[in-house]
Order: sequence, then C-alpha cells, then structure tokens
Amino acid sequence: MAQTQQVQHELPNLVSLLADKIGRFTHLGEQIYLWENVIFSLIIVLIISLVAFLACRKPKMIPDRLQNAVEAVAGGLDDFICGILGAQGRKYTPFIGTLFIYILLMNLCGIIPFMKSPTSSWSTTLGLALCVFIYVQYTALREFGLWGYLDHMMGRPRGILAFSVFIPVMMFILHIVSELVRPISLSLRLRSNIWGDDLLLSVLSGMGAGGVPLLVFSTLLAILAALVQAVVFSLLTTIYFALVLTHEEEDKETRAN
Repeated sequence: MAQTQQVQHELPNLVSLLADKIGRFTHLGEQIYLWENVIFSLIIVLIISLVAFLACRKPKMIPDRLQNAVEAVAGGLDDFICGILGAQGRKYTPFIGTLFIYILLMNLCGIIPFMKSPTSSWSTTLGLALCVFIYVQYTALREFGLWGYLDHMMGRPRGILAFSVFIPVMMFILHIVSELVRPISLSLRLRSNIWGDDLLLSVLSGMGAGGVPLLVFSTLLAILAALVQAVVFSLLTTIYFALVLTHEEEDKETRAN
C-alpha cells in the first residue's frame, strides 16, 4: 500500500512504465519496480564511464572539447578539495570528485522526462553516506593506528584526565554517537531535498497549461538545488576527512614536542 501511494506522487519513468507493461503485481514486474533506483543508478554509472573512456582513450597535447571539459572539471574539483585538505588531499580527489559528479547527475536525472532521481530514495543516499563513513573511519585507523584511534575517540585525555574513567568513557560514547549520526544526517539531507523537488515537479505537471510557468520556474530551482546538494554532500565529506587529517597532524606535532 505504501509503495502504491508513493508511485501516485511520482512522474512515470521508463522503469515504472516497463513494470506496468509487464504487470506490476507479477513477480517480474514487482522485481523491476523494486530495482528501479538501482537501474537508474547504473545508467548514470554507464554514462560517467562512457564519457571518461571517450575523454581518456586518446589524450592529446592539444585537447579537444570533450577532453578539455573533463580536464577542467577534474582540475576544478582537485583545486576545491586541495584547498580544504592541502596537498595531501590530492589522494582523496578521485573519491570525493567521483562522488560529486555521481550525485550531481543522479540529482539531475529526475528532471529529464521519463527518468528518475535515484537520490530521491533513502536507500541510495544511505549507501553513499555509508561509503563515506567507512572510508573516513578506515583513513582514521590507517593514520592513527588502533590505539591512536581509540585515544582520538576518547578525546585524547592527558594529565589527570587520563587517570579518570568517567570523562574518557563519556567522550568515547559521545564521539561514537556523533560518528554514527553523520551518515544518517548526510543521507537524509540529500534524499529529502531531492525527493521534495521531484514531488513538487510531479504536482505541477498535473496542473495542465496553467501550471507551466510555475513548472518552468520550479525546474530551474530544481537544477540549482541539485547542484547545491551535490556540493553540500561533497563539502561535508571533505570536512570529515579534514577533521581526521587535522588531528593526525596535531598528533605528530605533539609527539615532536
């Protein structure tokens, strides 16, 4: 029942039309509908892969338009990330940059007729946020080591605080909670904004000719929101890495002194 109500508020897309053609309540039609967001996510992956392949297949000293555009995007993302993380941020550019492009295209996908934004589903955004969470925690463990990571989670108690039990334990619990909240807030923020934009466009599309001016205006706002949400997600991801790398640098300075 919940799925049926959700479908009524969505514009028809290629996958839902195919599921209806087969029969949504048949096993195959139901499976196609359940994998709807994954299918559109894979379409975006194929588009990104194809563009990257065509741009990098035969690199030229004097780049053509496609290679020049790809290099401009890659250079801009690298400058943005390294501007926050410093020179060491270059090794995180492929991950964060790909994340930005992937999210941006998924956000914009819903504006194209008969397509859908996979990021309007929490399952998609939560998966992306969990990838960020796992990579950040892996980076912290790799940089700090296990004991350094636990020390970081306890607030790096020193002096008399190191001999207390209550404060380090409380800091550890609070830090764990804050780390676990990050992927939830990161995913819900993206999902809610894109889902709201898609819902608004769906409602305006059903208003007929009288809703065309509002539909055009809302589409322009949806494009802007798609860009903003991709930037916010990538910026927060970069900040999460910056917090880990900043603590790591401070730890080295403390040891040196």
